[in-house]
Amino acid sequence: MLKVVQFALLSAGIPVLAIAATAGAEPANNPARPNIVLIMADDLGFADLGCYGSEIATPNLDTLAANGLRFTQFYNTAKCHSSRVSLLTGLYCDQAGSTKLSRGATIAEVLSRAGYFTAMVGKWHLSKQPTDFGFKRYWGHLSGATNYFTGDKTFRLNGEKWEIPSTLNGRLFYTTRAITDFALEFLEDATREEDPFLLYVAFNAPHYPLQAPEQAVRKYDGRYDVGWDQLRVERHRRQLKSGLLPAKWKLSPRPVHIPAWNTLGAKERQWEADRMEVFAAMVDVLDQNVGRLVDFLKAKGLFDNTLILFCSDNGACPFERTRGRYLKPWDPKSYWTYDASWAHAGNTPLRLYKQNQHEGGISSPLIVHWPEGLKTKRGAITDQSGHLIDFMATFIDITGATYPTQIGDRRIDPLQGRSLVPIFRGKTRRPHETLYFHFGTDRALRQGPRKLVSAKLGRWELYNMDEDRTELNDLSGPQGERVAAMEAEWFRIAEHIDRLKGRALAPVRDSLTSLSFRKDTSSGSTLKEKKIKKK
Repeated sequence: MLKVVQFALLSAGIPVLAIAATAGAEPANNPARPNIVLIMADDLGFADLGCYGSEIATPNLDTLAANGLRFTQFYNTAKCHSSRVSLLTGLYCDQAGSTKLSRGATIAEVLSRAGYFTAMVGKWHLSKQPTDFGFKRYWGHLSGATNYFTGDKTFRLNGEKWEIPSTLNGRLFYTTRAITDFALEFLEDATREEDPFLLYVAFNAPHYPLQAPEQAVRKYDGRYDVGWDQLRVERHRRQLKSGLLPAKWKLSPRPVHIPAWNTLGAKERQWEADRMEVFAAMVDVLDQNVGRLVDFLKAKGLFDNTLILFCSDNGACPFERTRGRYLKPWDPKSYWTYDASWAHAGNTPLRLYKQNQHEGGISSPLIVHWPEGLKTKRGAITDQSGHLIDFMATFIDITGATYPTQIGDRRIDPLQGRSLVPIFRGKTRRPHETLYFHFGTDRALRQGPRKLVSAKLGRWELYNMDEDRTELNDLSGPQGERVAAMEAEWFRIAEHIDRLKGRALAPVRDSLTSLSFRKDTSSGSTLKEKKIKKK
């Protein structure tokens, strides 16, 4: 079937990257098609879960990992909307038509045609609404970020405008909990039908604004007084001790745009520690709500044949966008963010952040749990690479669905992803020959262990991912021919597959671009207001 689809697309003049980069994998042949729960966190760094080295309490996700499978080289696109496009379509973002999805089919459209009940909750951040793209049920916000206590005007329920109440199900409204409330409601609907289900849970947490219930924040009071330098050392130590990462991947150093913790004044240290406490609380609450989903599946006898996947849309976020509202973070009128300093700790041991195509921007956790389908040892860790584009191919593989060539007036591009099922079976998957990355003026290309990367049109850097995952030893100088070949391939894919134009195809510069992410918040009378909750 796959070859037929490719032939039809080629005949129509639609470019195909390579047959090796499409879905093809051995069929799963599961007698009972699994339910699928796909969970995406927002702006969660590589090291922000307990099972990936964090001190944040994430017992529910840690348990899924301890009984499932963790990936250490799973990739996203380094930005919110582009990752959602790739997750939904199995294509690169602009290839799929970006937010309009004009050349992509969604996992909901494909699986609904195969008899699946489809539902989504949470952040959409694309054009139109999920109910326009195959989801039978939807509740959430169409915006890219929202106030966690009061929401915004983009909330929808099954295509209709939904007003934010002050309370929901007997508790103060808080978006992370509300997402789960509606997820459970939709799962109840699904269990009344005989069909298996796809539930896509797109948490907005821990994306800014940093807002969390008071009790959750106070749980972490004082925890981050040690600062980001010590926190990175502690997280890295746990990563090594648990066997998550090899010692040969050295901890990347603190960059020049981040000050040493011990150079900050007492008031600024207090403010910075407070910010991280709220971030931790948001991740903690997210984990609690994952636990609610797990409990429901167990109570309904569905847990063993439900494939649960947990991922993040990009690495930790470096953007300092606090808007002068230094109120308590459980006050709906507050608006906090954190910046590159804590994001550097969030991506331990990797370099750079959300938006960048260095590993800190594009590498994030993937936890897989599926008792009836996983053949790996409990708690297994794989260093085989994967990408959000692989979800579509994986779901087709395990459900017997058919990838379409046309939906309505949309002519659908061929899949870029490859099924993850061989990895789930404990086998070595034939990897992507090439993985392509792009956002704004940040670029990367990975071929086997070699990765070519540019930040903000700075000159190309070349790294060996097997030996140097933290990108500390640039090989571009002595391997100029390899750089030139990989650069040519990046531009070929960018122009002919991803359909980039204009400045997006500009050549890189001859020197590295100076990167600066952190704004100074250490001056002014507002510092007195920032110390807001210490006893």
